[in-house]
Amino acid sequence: MSKMISVVDLFCGVGGLTYGIKKAGLNVVAGFDYDETCQYAYEHNNKAKFIKADISKLDSNEIRKCYHKNDIKILVGCAPCQTFSKQTNKYKNRVNDKKWTLLNYFSHHINNIEPEIVSMENVPELRKFDVFEKFKNNLTDKGYYISYKIVNCNEYGIPQKRRRLVLLASKFGNIDLIKPNCSQKQKNVFDVLKNLPPLQSGEVNKKDPLHRCAKLSSINIKRIKQSKQGGTWRDWDKDLLPKCYKRKTGKTYSSVYGRMRWDAPSPTITTQFYIYGTGRYGHPEQNRALSLREGAILQTFPKSYKFVKNGDNITYKVLGRQIGNAVPVKLGKVIGKSIIKHLKEVKNV
Repeated sequence: MSKMISVVDLFCGVGGLTYGIKKAGLNVVAGFDYDETCQYAYEHNNKAKFIKADISKLDSNEIRKCYHKNDIKILVGCAPCQTFSKQTNKYKNRVNDKKWTLLNYFSHHINNIEPEIVSMENVPELRKFDVFEKFKNNLTDKGYYISYKIVNCNEYGIPQKRRRLVLLASKFGNIDLIKPNCSQKQKNVFDVLKNLPPLQSGEVNKKDPLHRCAKLSSINIKRIKQSKQGGTWRDWDKDLLPKCYKRKTGKTYSSVYGRMRWDAPSPTITTQFYIYGTGRYGHPEQNRALSLREGAILQTFPKSYKFVKNGDNITYKVLGRQIGNAVPVKLGKVIGKSIIKHLKEVKNV
C-alpha cells in the first residue's frame, strides 16, 4: 500500500500527526512548517523530508512535487489553532491574527493540488466560525465527500482530557473516522507516568535529559505542597493566594495552580504545560510541575522519539511549544487507520 499512496503533512511541527499516520501504515513523504526548530525531530524520527515554508506564501507546485505521478495523493494538516480556542475568546482582535486565515490557504492548496483524500484536525471551537464553513463548502464544491466529528481523545487511548475536531474528505466516497474500541481501558495519568524516576523541582534526570522540570519559586513550592490531586488554589492558606485570586473577578480561574490526578486523564497538554501556574500541571504527588518527558508521553510520543540532537541545548520554551502544538501520535494513527479502512472499502487497495 505504501508504494501506491503518498501523504504530505502541512503545518507538520515535530511530526506527531506524521508519526501516527506512518505507524498506521501510510507513506508520509514530506512535511511543511514555518518553524525550523522542528526540522531535526521531524526528519530524524519520520525519515521524511522537512520543508521550511510559510503556507500562506507557498507555491502549491512545491507541494505537488512531493507526490509521485500515479500515487493516490493525501494532504493532511493541523493549522495553528490558538486563534480559535476557548482561551482566545477574550481577545477582541483575533480576526486580525495571521493564523485566522491559514485554513483558507489550506483550501487554496487543496484546490490547486486536488488530492484524493484530505484530513484536517483542529480545536472544536473552529466549527463555530465562518472560516470553517467556508473550508467545508469549498471541499463540497470540489466534489469531496466529507465527515467531521468532535473526538474525545481519551476514548482512543490518549491519556488526556482533550477534545479535537477531526475532518476527513475523499473524492472516492463516504469516509468516516473509525470508532473507538469500547472494550479498551481508557488511559489515565498513572498508567503512563507511574514508572518514571522521581524528580525534585528544577532537577534533570541523568539518564534522560528530557525528563526535566522547571524550578519552582519558594512560594510556589509552598503552594504545591498544599495542593490536592484534582484540586485548585482554593486548597491553600489565604496568605499564599495571589492578589488577583482574592478579588471576585479572579475566583473563576479554578483550573490553574493545581495537581493532576493519578486516576484520571491529564488536562489538555498546551505549549505551557511545563509551567505550574498555567493549568493543572502539578505532578500528582511530587512537588513540581510536569517534566518535558511527561508532557511528550501524555501526547503519546514514544520514549524513543528524539526531539533534539545529542548534546544540543534543551529549552523549555522551544520544547514546550513543539510538544504542546503536536497532534497526539495516537490520534494521528487513528486518522491513518481510518484512511486505510476507507481505501480498502472503495478502492480495494
